[in-house]
Amino acid sequence: MKQKIKHLLCCCLAISHLLVITASAEPPPAWPSDTGVAAESGAVIDADSGALLFGQHCINTAFPPASITKLLTALIVLEHCQLDEVVTFSQVAMNSVEADSGNKLSLAAGDQMSVEDCLYSLLLISVNQSANALAEHVAGSIPEFVNMMNEKAAQLGCSDKTHFENPSGLNGDTQQVTAYDMALIARAAFNNEDLLRISSSLSHKIPSTINNPDGITVRQEHRLLYTTDPDSEFYYPPAKAGKTGYLLKAGNTLVTYAEQDGRRLISVILKGKRPQYFIDGKTLLEFGFSRFKNIPISDYESHYVTGEDPVNINGTSYRPSDLMIESGQVITLPKDASFEDAAMTLEPLSGDSPANAVAVLRYSYNDRFIGKAYLMTIAMSPGQEVNISAPGQAASSKDAGGHPGLSGFDQPDSSDKPGFSLQLPPAVRIAVSAAAAAAVLGIFVVWFLYSRKKEARELAARREARRRRLQASGQEEEFQRLMEMRRARDFPPRSAAPDDVQKIEKR
Repeated sequence: MKQKIKHLLCCCLAISHLLVITASAEPPPAWPSDTGVAAESGAVIDADSGALLFGQHCINTAFPPASITKLLTALIVLEHCQLDEVVTFSQVAMNSVEADSGNKLSLAAGDQMSVEDCLYSLLLISVNQSANALAEHVAGSIPEFVNMMNEKAAQLGCSDKTHFENPSGLNGDTQQVTAYDMALIARAAFNNEDLLRISSSLSHKIPSTINNPDGITVRQEHRLLYTTDPDSEFYYPPAKAGKTGYLLKAGNTLVTYAEQDGRRLISVILKGKRPQYFIDGKTLLEFGFSRFKNIPISDYESHYVTGEDPVNINGTSYRPSDLMIESGQVITLPKDASFEDAAMTLEPLSGDSPANAVAVLRYSYNDRFIGKAYLMTIAMSPGQEVNISAPGQAASSKDAGGHPGLSGFDQPDSSDKPGFSLQLPPAVRIAVSAAAAAAVLGIFVVWFLYSRKKEARELAARREARRRRLQASGQEEEFQRLMEMRRARDFPPRSAAPDDVQKIEKR
């Protein structure tokens, strides 16, 4: 009997352990994809992690960008100029536009404006002449500035499908971007505080010009930014900045930057239609905020920075106590996923890494890039060298894009395919496993009690059968005497307690 109980307990423990392992080995929650846009192309990224949250024809298909090009123009200008520098509008700047593209400020050759005022006219109402004048001011000529634009796009991780021919976004045979590349450009643009401030303004007074001696006020054209009616479909308070664009060839294009609950997202719409393209931009932002979350890497990652044993990184040995993870960096995960669901790889540095960086921690989720952080020394020891890989290697700005593993975002109608996946949070999985183990244990207890009762019944039946046989042979009295002797042996009379002895003595 004892051997049976031992074997059964071992089986119960094995089954419980197997249930826990099975529950914990479940795949991580699926990456949300239940959204889409009416436009031909769209993308939404997390501005902090750089993760692509959703894309529709956003990587492999390029479209004309129209005036959202001006975000890249403004970024380059701000990286090379002071806001109070004076820009002079040349005849070339005035004439290097299409005949029907307009002149919203009635500018003339010889007009002068500050870089800041030019940027307000550029980003709020898309003045093409301002784009040309700024390009000449920065690079000396429009073609040289265009070279700077393409170099910057490559530096930001844009693919070779993205190319610029002019700083304004007007028609060009090879002026095209993918939605994902445009999101990378917008991410860099809105990380510039001056650009974000100007782009988020609702209006600005341009000082006196030749044809407007009293100045002129320019007003924001992005409807998600200026709509204040809560009942309007364009009302979206999280939207903080952005840029609109339109060409017959490009359709309506849109970039929107939004903030909510400490997170920052950017949506891009290409080849849209008015006014739906505003709704498309809003839809992607709502999806990104509601279905994903950010987790600080330095709060959860313990590899390389804990323990006593030295770690070897790129041929150099470090004590974990001398290493730290770059603060402020996050990974983006589905709402019901955990940090443990992310995969981490250690990658070499690019040429523009911080001086005390020793490697890059790159994170992925189901092969999708979701964020990165530098592994850094807390303090550089005298004479210690840090191995810095040559530019262009892994962990360069290209990996902010995370192209590998993202081709699924470009599959036609991928977001429309129905599917079902039962995903349980870790706490629920553990609870289910515990309940299953308890159920197995409960079954064992019931079986054990049933077995004991069954054995008792069988023993009583055997004794009754023996008694009848002895009775038939005339030996029943002898059997009863033997049973009394056994009971007396197994259950002797209780010894008298001290109190009982005292009572006897008194008697």
